[in-house]
Amino acid sequence: MHHRNEHDSYNYVSNMSRRESLKWLGLLAAGSAVSLTAGCTKALEGDAAVSAKEHWPDLDIKPVTAKGYGQDPNLVMPPESPWPLTLTADELTLVALLADYIVPREGTIPSASELQVPAVINEWVSAPYEGQQRDRIKILNSLAWLNDEAQLRFKKQFVALNEKQHREILDDIAFLNEQTPLQFQRIGKAFLRFKELVLAAFFCTPEGCKDIGYLGNVPIAGDYPGPSDEAKAHLDQVLAELGLSEYAYID
Repeated sequence: MHHRNEHDSYNYVSNMSRRESLKWLGLLAAGSAVSLTAGCTKALEGDAAVSAKEHWPDLDIKPVTAKGYGQDPNLVMPPESPWPLTLTADELTLVALLADYIVPREGTIPSASELQVPAVINEWVSAPYEGQQRDRIKILNSLAWLNDEAQLRFKKQFVALNEKQHREILDDIAFLNEQTPLQFQRIGKAFLRFKELVLAAFFCTPEGCKDIGYLGNVPIAGDYPGPSDEAKAHLDQVLAELGLSEYAYID
């Protein structure tokens, strides 16, 4: 995980164009169970009742009503701005900070924010489709929960905390399993979805592909040697973070 100094003055500003973020949105949707062709809905599924041991923001999040791509989207040359982006500057900065804890810079491999993953997340939660709006509800409530939790523990917004304080909160929610306390299970599930989206967006980039050793369209002489030990170790780490290790190698 990665941290930034002087959190009070840190503001993430994307330098990715809308055309580029829309292209990455299409790639992310292509690799996700959530498509870009589902219709909008006002009746989004909610979670079960909030436990007495937890706090949950339960924000009044209105559905995005902009028109979508339609049934045959042009993902090669998408329009400049088919819908408005919805994350505020503060929310986008928090997304960038969290994304860099999930995918920090490692050597020559850039961090998630350096590869503009937060801009893709902003595009994702702003898209007017049922699946994306479900994720929007989870992510916006998660961001609000983190700020509420930071205020409860340290009397500050999450981005103003230091790395030790960040880790204290994130360690309670980032590794969802049977031992996760009841008050962290709902936020743990929501944060798991956020991690999935950040990782999926990161590995859509050329740098992310390089990080896992994927070459693509390169002829190999002889038998396929399989992924390198480094690539397998990295995959194992990602699977462990997502809580999927026990399912990874089941035939």
